Amino acid sequence: MLQIYQTIAKGLESIGVETAFGGNGENIASMAVALKHSSIRPIATRHEQAAAYMACGYAMFTNKLGVCYATVGPGAFNLLTGLGVAMSDSYPVLAITGFVRLEWAGRGAVNDTSGLNGTPDSQAMFAATTKRSFLIENIDETCDILEEAVNLAYEGRPGPVHIHVPQNLTDRGVRMSNYRDITLKVRPAEPDSDEVKAIAQVLADALNSGRRAVVLAGYGAIRSCAQDVMLRFIERFQLPLITTLDGKGVVAESHPLCAGVFHESGHSSALKAFRDADVVLAVGNSLSQHATFGLRADLFNNKTLIQINISASEIGKLYPARHALVSDARLAIEAIMEALEAKVGAVAPIHVNSQDYESRKLLPRIGAIHPGKLAQAIGRHLPPNAVLLADAGTHLAWMGYYVGLEAGQNFRKCGQFGPMAAHTNGAIGVKLAQPERTVVVGCGDGCYSMAGFELMTAMQNHVPIIWVIFNDNEYKLVKIYQLAEYQESALVEFQNPDFATYAKACGADGYSVDSLEDFEHAFAAAISSGRPTVIDAKISRWALPHYSTSPDGAIAGVFEKIEERLRGD
Repeated sequence: MLQIYQTIAKGLESIGVETAFGGNGENIASMAVALKHSSIRPIATRHEQAAAYMACGYAMFTNKLGVCYATVGPGAFNLLTGLGVAMSDSYPVLAITGFVRLEWAGRGAVNDTSGLNGTPDSQAMFAATTKRSFLIENIDETCDILEEAVNLAYEGRPGPVHIHVPQNLTDRGVRMSNYRDITLKVRPAEPDSDEVKAIAQVLADALNSGRRAVVLAGYGAIRSCAQDVMLRFIERFQLPLITTLDGKGVVAESHPLCAGVFHESGHSSALKAFRDADVVLAVGNSLSQHATFGLRADLFNNKTLIQINISASEIGKLYPARHALVSDARLAIEAIMEALEAKVGAVAPIHVNSQDYESRKLLPRIGAIHPGKLAQAIGRHLPPNAVLLADAGTHLAWMGYYVGLEAGQNFRKCGQFGPMAAHTNGAIGVKLAQPERTVVVGCGDGCYSMAGFELMTAMQNHVPIIWVIFNDNEYKLVKIYQLAEYQESALVEFQNPDFATYAKACGADGYSVDSLEDFEHAFAAAISSGRPTVIDAKISRWALPHYSTSPDGAIAGVFEKIEERLRGD
């Protein structure tokens, strides 16, 4: 005879869940007690929002279920931003929250979110930010609901799900007698054989006639563990590879067929490979705003687009695909390779322009570090198999452009939902899921100020994350936008504390650096220490990252903006 949270914990144990992230509160108190007596490691966060971010990080580069929990009302609502990340970035996450006693709904109970009599409607809010939100009304339905929710989190395009647990089901005398282990029944998303043949024929026709094809890979290729098959694919058929920011590292960026990042802050070599291509094979990406130069309507004009995605809704959202394959990326590329093998003979080696970041002159700064040089230094010293995370801000553009990843390394930004500070906290989940990997966060000072108090969570749980703060005392990305659009800026400058001293006050290691040499010493010490470390890097304000709103390059983008203003668009 089990209590409801004992049932949930035991069910999660049965599918291999090892870690759960959450906050506390009376309504969820018995969840904390149940986890204490389970094999699942509970990570108590300072703020519930961080718990949801950590659950996302836990699922990011694994096939593990991220689990987060919170009490009823405001605590539960604090999970919503993280669930928005899980939804946009395709992470299998389960959120568990308390709920008002069913007999008290709409009758004046504290933290009532039943939606009755002027109370917030948490069922509607969680339904809007997950694949589905469940309410357990009968304790004997717990295992069935848990199993359905977990399978839904993994089904098709992964995403978040949510379960409400009413407080009346946590009463001491309420027990369930029909416990059973949970079964995962998710089938892989396999490609349709007829569509595979059609895609193979298009690619074969292009290759055999001397027309150019290019592969555009996104995070879906990494999530499906398609790295090895992608390497074999591009080498066998001599296809240039360009990636989204989140697809960085699917093949080592030093590989001669890797043309770089296709993005507004990407490499001109990638733009050239795209522009020269007649056929674009988009694998595991959603062709979203920044990877399409502002959802540019003419991007695929005079090109044949072939799109592979695990979600049918991601295909053809804006750009019509000549051929579409709803499939796991790895399975799709394996099937296309097999079908192509008999259609294409030996392919002559091609020359692909490599990334051009070394050709841009980065002038030294006095009393501060050039952010491009800081990004280059991170890349040079990033250990094998490391994970580099970026939050929202110009530091993302610097790292995406200047850090070259080798095989086995990963890079991730926040996706379309794009909140600040998600990876400042999500890094803890990444490290707990894969403790053998070095995890580094490049974050802005604004991002760290929002969420850096979870450093104590890392300390308490012995999670050695390295935070590199790009510190220039301003919201640079917002400032750039204001100046470009309104020719003035407002409310973007702020005063920071001494982040290194703060880190030391928490018991972590902290370094304040204003030269490249000092940063490299601090970064090496952080990697070898195995301790949570904050590196406060003072960067120059007088440097702007590479940026273009046009696939034809920065100069073309400037002229297009001028033309828009003259037309009054």
